[in-house]
Amino acid sequence: MEFTIKQIAQLIGGEVKGNENLKIHNFAKIEEGVPGSISFLANPKYEAYLYSTESSAVIVSNDFVPKKDTKSTLISVPNPYLSISQLMAEYQKLSKQKKIGREEFVKVAENAIIGDNTYLGSFSYISEGVTVEIGSQIYPNTFLGKNVKIGKNTIIYAGVKIYDECVIGDNCIIHSGAVIGADGFGFAPDEHGIFQDIPQLGNVVINDNVSIGANCTIDRATMGSTLIGKGTKLDNSVQIGHNVEIGQNTIIASQTGVAGSTKIGNNCMIGGQVGFAGHLKIADGTKIGAQSGVGKNIIQENQTLAGRPLLPLKQHLKLLVNLRKLSVQQ
Repeated sequence: MEFTIKQIAQLIGGEVKGNENLKIHNFAKIEEGVPGSISFLANPKYEAYLYSTESSAVIVSNDFVPKKDTKSTLISVPNPYLSISQLMAEYQKLSKQKKIGREEFVKVAENAIIGDNTYLGSFSYISEGVTVEIGSQIYPNTFLGKNVKIGKNTIIYAGVKIYDECVIGDNCIIHSGAVIGADGFGFAPDEHGIFQDIPQLGNVVINDNVSIGANCTIDRATMGSTLIGKGTKLDNSVQIGHNVEIGQNTIIASQTGVAGSTKIGNNCMIGGQVGFAGHLKIADGTKIGAQSGVGKNIIQENQTLAGRPLLPLKQHLKLLVNLRKLSVQQ
């Protein structure tokens, strides 16, 4: 599939500086560019590659001024990273044929409701009372438990397991190996000190436009619902405990674990390998650096924090410098 640079600029609202008639048929990292490909420059660390890349076009920021001539045509936009993402998404829509129909060896309960233009892959199991709405795709070896509801145009990739009563919204993506709705980690010791199971009777509700990475686990609530807000994105191997609530448009990186009943606000950014204790409240707009430990409520909005113990980022960096000095003195 080919597009001219002019067509691409119109699509992403960019200004062309160079030959707008060159044709683009591929994407490439700026350091690996070849003729016919398009790249982007969002990080100043990669600027040196701009002057040697063979990419036919490079997306740059509106305020970027080249230090010397480039071989590539430049497309100036407000946010290069966002623009390349939008461009790749459009390309994927055009180039990837959406699957429709029902393959062999699919088990569908008689009272399940399967909408039009859906896809059910081989060896998927659709239990009693399931609803799969218009345009959704269920890839092979997927299990949908009793009364699961899948919204419109949602993609459930191969090998996903969604337990009974869970609800998935519209336009969601759940990647392979994810388990939605397993029992929360609930146990209570009896008079002999032996841990007994606490029944987990709730469900998981995932709202619209959520992306769940491969091998994520989201536990069902003890009572009520574990909630994932609209537009939230979870990286691979994220663990969400029972009765956790995550707000809208929050991003959580890989290997983060959130213990039961913690509430994370809207528009938060959580780095990888962050650990949250249970029953906490995290304010809107909070940013937390990788490998941090969160053991208390964060009440003030829009803070950037890091470390163990968790500190404002500047304080955390000063602490690291002082620790390094102590090490050198010894």
